[in-house]
Amino acid sequence: ESIDIFRTKYIIQEIIMKTEKRHLSGNKTKMYVSVGAFSAIAFVLQVIGSFMGLKVAGFLEIEISDLPALIMALAFGPVAGVFTEFVKNLLHCTMTSTGFVGELANFVMNGTLCAVAGILYKLNKTRKGAVIALVVATFAMAIAGVLANLFIMLPLYMPTAPFDAKFNLVLFTILPFNIVRGLALSVITFFIYKRISPIIKGSKA
Repeated sequence: ESIDIFRTKYIIQEIIMKTEKRHLSGNKTKMYVSVGAFSAIAFVLQVIGSFMGLKVAGFLEIEISDLPALIMALAFGPVAGVFTEFVKNLLHCTMTSTGFVGELANFVMNGTLCAVAGILYKLNKTRKGAVIALVVATFAMAIAGVLANLFIMLPLYMPTAPFDAKFNLVLFTILPFNIVRGLALSVITFFIYKRISPIIKGSKA
């Protein structure tokens, strides 16, 4: 009798393990498909933004191409969001003449945004958790933007300008711009993510 109980327990455990493996495999497939699709969407939005010419100070772009990556970060975690940003910028490299410098700076800033938002939201998947994750991620992105502009972008666009002039530009123009842009992007993400999350993950709302 004890042997039968042991066998029954073993069979149940095997069924549970196989079910979990299929579930994990299905989730990975959904993630790969979603990341591919949202990377393409992000690239298209970036191209549209470039043609529309919505720029400030010549190189600060007003765009929403980072929205798909941020959605991926919340839906599947930081790696998915960062990878979406990477693919978007890799594709955009073929259409620019900045020698990949602009794309590198974009990836540093928005990769930071997605990484921080994805990590924090994964720890607390509630509305409050989403708000905290997006706000903290915005300020982390702004700090990354300071570094990216001081040491990547401005040396390209203002090679002869003194460091003090570059620092003042970053502090009083670029930093506030990135904070506002990040918060605006976060607000849009917050209001649409819960509505499209069931579609992305293929689950019921």
